[in-house]
Order: sequence, then C-alpha cells, then structure tokens
Amino acid sequence: MEYRNEKLEEFNNYIKNKQIAIIGLGVSNLPLIDYLYNKGVKITVFDSKPIEEISEEIKEKIEEYKIAYSFGKDYLRKLIKFDIIFRSPSCLPTTPQLVAEEERGAIITTEIELVIKMSPSKIIGITGSEGKTTTTTLISEIIKQSGKRCFLGGNIGIPLFTEIEKMKPEDIVVLELSSFQLMGIEVSPDISIVTNITPNHLNIHKDYQEYIDAKKNIFKYQNKDGILIINNDNEITKNFESEAPGKVILFSSKQKLDNGYIFDNGIIKESEEGIRQHILNTKEIKIRGIHNYENIMAALAATKDIVDIENSTETIKNFSGVHHRLELVNDENGIKWYNDSAATSPTRTIAALNGFTENIILIAGGSDKNLDYTPIAKPILEHVKSLILIGETAKKILDAVKKEANIQHKNIDIHMCDSLKQTIDLSRKLADEGDVVLFSPASASFDMFKNMYDRGDQFRELVNSKNK
Repeated sequence: MEYRNEKLEEFNNYIKNKQIAIIGLGVSNLPLIDYLYNKGVKITVFDSKPIEEISEEIKEKIEEYKIAYSFGKDYLRKLIKFDIIFRSPSCLPTTPQLVAEEERGAIITTEIELVIKMSPSKIIGITGSEGKTTTTTLISEIIKQSGKRCFLGGNIGIPLFTEIEKMKPEDIVVLELSSFQLMGIEVSPDISIVTNITPNHLNIHKDYQEYIDAKKNIFKYQNKDGILIINNDNEITKNFESEAPGKVILFSSKQKLDNGYIFDNGIIKESEEGIRQHILNTKEIKIRGIHNYENIMAALAATKDIVDIENSTETIKNFSGVHHRLELVNDENGIKWYNDSAATSPTRTIAALNGFTENIILIAGGSDKNLDYTPIAKPILEHVKSLILIGETAKKILDAVKKEANIQHKNIDIHMCDSLKQTIDLSRKLADEGDVVLFSPASASFDMFKNMYDRGDQFRELVNSKNK
C-alpha cells in the first residue's frame, strides 16, 4: 500500500485561497513559489534587493504567475494582513513588521520548520558555532553508504520542502541548522547535535544570549524519545544536558566519560557503563585535527542505531572532508596549501592551528562580526612562523597578537596586505619546504567576497594558477 503523508495533505488543503507572503528570494524559498502557485495560493514576494538586482528568472516567474511583489529598502512596508508568512533565515522573527503581523494572527514559519513538522522520516539536525557542515556531510555519507535513502538540507544540500512528498518513514533527513534557521521555530528534530557554542554572529543577534537561545531550539521541543548529542568539553553545551527532554549522549576529546564517545590517545572509543570499546584509530582517518575527531564522534553517536558500526567506520576512513574546511588544495615543492575559508571565527582558526605540527604561514582577516580576537593570539604565537593579515579585522588581530607577544617577550613575523593575491604571492616567498600555508581567516568574508565559498574558490584558483 502506497504511503500517504496525511500531515502534508492537511497543509495543502489549509493553504488553498490563503494570502501567503514569501520573504527573501534566496535558495530556500525559490521552490516554494512554484509549489504554492500550483496549490492555488495567492502569493506576494518580498526582498530587500532593488528590482534591478533581482534575477531575470525570478522576474519572469513573477510575471508568468502574476505574483505581487515588494522590493528595495522599505520592502516590508506592504507586509500587512497575510495568513501565512514564510521568512528567510536572514529575516529574523524579531523584525518589527513580522512581530506586528503575528500579533494580527498571521502564522510565521520557514521552509525548515515545515520540513521538520511534516516529514514522515526520522530527522537528524546539526547545529553549532563550528563543525556543523563537516558533521552534517559525514552523517549523510554514512547513511547513504549504508544503502538507506537520505535527504540532505538546511544550510547545505537542497531546499527540502518540495521533497516532502517523496519522503517515506524509512528514509532519513539530515539538516544543517544555523542560529537564524532555528530562531523562532517551535519543533525539534528527533536526533539533535550541538557541536559547540562560542560567540558568533554578534553583528546580527542582539546579544550572545539570543544566539544561545536560538541554538537551544534544536532540542527544546523534543519529547522523551528525543536524543540530544552534545560536546561535554564546551561549557555552554554541557549545560544543555539538564534541559534536554529526552536522552543525552556526550562526546569528549578531553575527558574519559563513563558513557558516551571519547578521543583518547589517538583512538576514538565508545564508553558504556565505564567499559570502553575501541572504534577507530585516527591514523586511519584522512581529515585532520581534534575538532574533526569531535565531529566524527558526534556523527557516530547520531547514526549508532541507524547504521552498523562496520559500515560507519569504513565511510569515515574514506571521508576526505568538505570544501573550504581544511581542504588541501596544493602540495608542491614540499609546501602544503590549505583552504580553510569556512573558518569565520577565531575558535575555528584556533582549531585549525592545533591540527598541524609543521611551521605555518597563516593568512587571516576578513569582515568583522564584532568578535573578540584576544583568544587567537596565543595559538598564533605558538604555531605560526609568519602571519599575513588582510581585511577589516586585520588591525584587531594585529593588536591582539602584538599585545600577547609583548607579554611573552616573543617576536613574530607579521605582514599586512591589501588583496588575496598579495597574500599568496607573499606566502610563496616566505614558505620553505616542509611548511604549511594555511588560509584560515577567523573572520567573515563580506568585506571583499560574495561569501566564504567565493573566498575559498578564489584562494584555490590563485594558489593553483600557472601565473606564479
């Protein structure tokens, strides 16, 4: 008998002839336009970009479907008297116009919230300040390699709302979830992972507590059958243990837990009632760094009851990592070049630095997210041979390193550059055989690039350019 998704059918019936707003014409909301139009819904689209910057594809769709729209600086001025509002992650639920509509009775939701509510499949959600993309990708690979069907979405993969019709109870949905996607939702995945929490996106969230509270939504609405997997070594995530409605699984790279997953003396182990079982020798793993071993432990915990351990470990051994995350892009003349463009905060760059024993030429700096760069100074002095700085945060990083260098009475070779090409040309001059050139900005990318992917792609292309 063919499976029927009654929740989705109920939703489709409910939305007929409703007034629906879609805020933001990014990747996650575009498929909604087609879906909702075909269900007979009255749609209005909103975007902060002026109409001149809206893609021709969207303009053609607006004309074909005869969709109302509001674009530009005051794009939310027409957000009045809607039944349902789909917001993009960049439009926070605290936006005054959204708050006003909710008070009038509108339902505020997102593509992600509806996927979690209406998918018949088991859902694994991953969030954290660092490591969520690697963990998410690894979990999806473990599930796919086991022969099960896996839907990958959220911050990566494809928009999944229009895929709900294809989902079956035996499938698995894996979602990478940012604080912006979690903020305001009132439903949680069946299995939730919080890799770690450190200050991030403080240029957008009103304060650190709002950021933390958004992350908590990944487990807040679980029932007693829910599973929360958290980093025992992170003070904030450790405190989530007492708030979890269901089962909690811990992982640690610093402590020997009686129950959970640990990294101990080069071995990843599972501990139950104090009895430890060896799972994986990290010498067999391609990806480097303790932070990646933590990601692996989280992935093992999430898939423990879904995939047998032999299949999981085989997939982990063959996993080469994710683009822009400690990605080896060139190994020439005894010098290794690593693209870690996804390191948009100091903690991520610190983790990258700790993953190497070689001398490092570090290229860092980018746009400012109002983060504190004091913690990065000591690891730089400990691991870095030459420091090359670029972008808005260059001065903040420079000041932090100089201050620590004065305290320790140390000297470090520091250079300031105006362009990414300059940093690479200079790195070629500074690097000796056996060195590592690490591009790990510890900052966001929006001062000079479209996003962190564009930044990483440009780095890779410049490094591998024949015009050296």
